[in-house]
Amino acid sequence: MGYSSQHISAMETGRKPPTLRSSLSADAVFGRAGTPESFERAYRELKSGSLLEGFPEYVGYEAQAEEVRLFEVGLIPGPLQTREYAAAIEAGHVHRGTITAEQADERIDVLMERQAALARSLPPLLFVVLDESCIRRLVGGPEVMDEQLRRLLDFADQSNTALQIAPYGMGERRPFNRLVNLLTLPDRSLVSYVESQTQGHLDREITSVLPLVRSYHQLQTETLSQAQSVAMIKQARKGIS
Repeated sequence: MGYSSQHISAMETGRKPPTLRSSLSADAVFGRAGTPESFERAYRELKSGSLLEGFPEYVGYEAQAEEVRLFEVGLIPGPLQTREYAAAIEAGHVHRGTITAEQADERIDVLMERQAALARSLPPLLFVVLDESCIRRLVGGPEVMDEQLRRLLDFADQSNTALQIAPYGMGERRPFNRLVNLLTLPDRSLVSYVESQTQGHLDREITSVLPLVRSYHQLQTETLSQAQSVAMIKQARKGIS
């Protein structure tokens, strides 16, 4: 499994909580991957109390995907968030009383593990389209936002990524008004996950997912190029410094 006997003993006795990575490793060792008794499934059920319906299962698919397509409005998508940016978002939820401080910590832990799963030795292709509001909305103060925008620039510079901005000027031509995540799995099947403020929905039906994929491709043709998007992000950084 790649863990010391002391580490495994600590997880068995509850002194150290399991992680997504350790759960996947245990499934590989004991042959439980994809079964109802898998360690991954138990881990996600343990963590799902603070997450929207469908999201824990989505993250499991995302960790296996060969291609990941993300669209977001208003906030930077989780896989691209800095820890400080994510903490600021969760602090807002705690302040409004929608989650507890403990649940906020759980959400951040899940996010960090989600990011680690995407940074595997053979990472997926990551296509990200951000509504312009994602880079204009100040979250966590100037320093946190500046570091977050720098993270976007670093992301755009990777060999397995593509980053585009959907400018305000797209208006009614923008096909999505909420978060849309689309996955292509190793067997070439498709998964979609969409989210409102209070509900999440996972779908694997090709008749439902394929129209979203087509709309996403159309969106990519009408948004700014990556070079134009990078220039806009750099300009946004100047505006908050």
